[in-house]
Order: sequence, then structure tokens, then C-alpha cells
Amino acid sequence: MLSTQDFQLLQEAVLFYLQAHEDDPISSKYSNLYHRLSSAARR
Repeated sequence: MLSTQDFQLLQEAVLFYLQAHEDDPISSKYSNLYHRLSSAARR
């Protein structure tokens, strides 16, 4: 089970990846993951 803090750390890591790989075609999948992590952290 992940804590709220775990979700925030994962979200930060995904955001770092997104900023470094903006032009990568797979970045849209990471963007979706970022948003899912954001909504999961609010629960």
C-alpha cells in the first residue's frame, strides 16, 4: 500500500521525466500517469 507521500514522490519523478523528455512520443502516457497520481494523492 502506498501512502500519500509516496504518490507525491512518484508524481515529482514523473514530472521530472516529462520536463526532460517533452518531445518523446511516449510522454503522453507519462502525462496521463502524472494526472492519475495527482488524483490518487488527493484521496
